[in-house]
Amino acid sequence: MDLFPLFNSLRIAAIATSIAVVTGILLAYAVLRLPRLLKGVCDTVLTIPLVLPPTVVGYFILVSLSPKSAIGSKLQEWFSIIITMRWYAAVIAVAIIAFPFVYRTTRGAFENFDQNLLDAGRTLGHREAYIFFRILLPNCKHGILAGVALAFARGLGEYGATSMVSGYIAGRTATISTSVAYFWQINQDDMAFYWVVLNLIVSFLFMMLINVFTKPKVRV
Repeated sequence: MDLFPLFNSLRIAAIATSIAVVTGILLAYAVLRLPRLLKGVCDTVLTIPLVLPPTVVGYFILVSLSPKSAIGSKLQEWFSIIITMRWYAAVIAVAIIAFPFVYRTTRGAFENFDQNLLDAGRTLGHREAYIFFRILLPNCKHGILAGVALAFARGLGEYGATSMVSGYIAGRTATISTSVAYFWQINQDDMAFYWVVLNLIVSFLFMMLINVFTKPKVRV
């Protein structure tokens, strides 16, 4: 049994989630400190991928990075790099789609945190970096981890955008979701069902693992 689609799905979801986590946390903290009106505008722009059809996200990536686009043609001409129809094209797509999950949950956790504690840290002379990494992040970790879990699970099952930008190439770009669609289209229902069950098992185990690590400790 070829397990490449499983490996590729995990690889894409892990890398894309890592990108979404870094950008989501930093932008959530930056937006939190903006004026109310500007905060609303930024919120709208940053969460648009949450409501857009994945195929629309895939379309924008193709328009921006395919060899026929301005950027894609220069990447191919100058560096011999082709983004689309490669497994890393799916990383870009999944990162964009997974980003709002991290951003929204992280920003919610930041907003619910007592801002007076942050002001107290500033009063004591701590730098913003210290306050961010040593006070804010540790106390908001449960909300952040929830966003990470949602982003990873979403990335693991992503199909619409990834099928457009990386397609299905056995041993190169195939993922669990594209494998399900491919085998169903060629009437190999047993193989399609196999990948469906495997996706359910992996997602269930990951969510259970996250629940274990994010469960608040009971203090006596």
